[in-house]
Amino acid sequence: MKQKLIQSSWIIVFTLLITVFSCEEEVGPQPLENNTTPPGMVENVIIENLPGKARLEYTLPDDDDLLYISARYTLENGTDMEVKASYYQNSLLLEGFRGLSQVDVNIYAVNRSETKSAPVTVTVEPLEAPIFDVYRSIETSPDFGGMRLEADNPTEEDIALLVMQKNLQGDWEPLPSSIYTSVSEIGQSLRGFDTIPQDFALVVRDRWLNVTDTLFTQVKPLYETLMPRENMAPITLPNDAELIASHTEVRDLFNGGTLEWYDSYFTSRTIDVGNHLVTWDIGTQTKLSRLHIWQFSEPIGGQRLYYYLGAMRKFRIWGANELNDGNLEDGTWTMLGEFEVIKPSGLPYAQEDNNDLVAAQDGADYEISIDKPAVRYLRIECMLNWAGGQYMAVSEVEVYGNPDF
Repeated sequence: MKQKLIQSSWIIVFTLLITVFSCEEEVGPQPLENNTTPPGMVENVIIENLPGKARLEYTLPDDDDLLYISARYTLENGTDMEVKASYYQNSLLLEGFRGLSQVDVNIYAVNRSETKSAPVTVTVEPLEAPIFDVYRSIETSPDFGGMRLEADNPTEEDIALLVMQKNLQGDWEPLPSSIYTSVSEIGQSLRGFDTIPQDFALVVRDRWLNVTDTLFTQVKPLYETLMPRENMAPITLPNDAELIASHTEVRDLFNGGTLEWYDSYFTSRTIDVGNHLVTWDIGTQTKLSRLHIWQFSEPIGGQRLYYYLGAMRKFRIWGANELNDGNLEDGTWTMLGEFEVIKPSGLPYAQEDNNDLVAAQDGADYEISIDKPAVRYLRIECMLNWAGGQYMAVSEVEVYGNPDF
């Protein structure tokens, strides 16, 4: 009998505990106060219509319990929006509009008890969204192995420039090489296409899923090939950099090895003033499209660091059809491009994450503008490495282009 009483007591206590905790879980976040009197309404609302946006300025109600102002509206695509501003501000920026249409906005003053005022309704008529200016500026042209796409995005909006081709079912679908960017001047080459006429469709989309009309274009990609490494030969000009040791040589730039130190090219760390240049012959005069470069990765603590020591951070590529004494300023050499390697993670020096590894381990393309002349001789000039010097450590370089252009 005593045992049954003890069991019953435990059941009662357990039930009470469950009830208490259940009540606590159901409560959730509560208002700061319990004031059910609505605050006054905002007044003197001034509307400034902007591209895809509208700015509201207003006079706040004189209410000591005021917490924030809320504006609620529905975009043209049916998305419900709410924007809030604290009682320290007297303006709101409403975003996401397609533009060129009237949209009603309800503005509420809200107190610390989450009690809302009566709404003040205003009508905004934002200007056309920035994606349409981007769309109208799009220009396409043939490029090596694909299409060159250029457009202007002067307000640096976050946009997606979707490039589509038809799938086997005949439906347009976005390519993985579609462009997602916020830069002011868009210039990108899409490669990997056969040299037959290619049909593309392009639309511009913003982060609120507003989209432009579709631009249709046909482009015939230019022929591109990998220049044979067996036709390449090292060259040493008077101002080329001294090598780090006897085991490294210019030929290691194009011997097919992309990882180990004995397959890589290093200039001396002890000489860090002046040019750090390397020169070689690609075998024949060629209209270049790109260089694919693998930076040397230092094995540190069981991992490979790609943004470390002599790996190039800023560098230039030069080309010529004649050789001189190495002078870059007498007109013999043409600068084919100046480049900066971006570390995706932004972590401090000697710290890298998986995003950095993925971006670097397979090398990267450095494109040569199609308006640059065909050349036979190449030079790489390291301007700055990741250690802050100028010496370079490069594992491999592949050269792409069209020798018959």
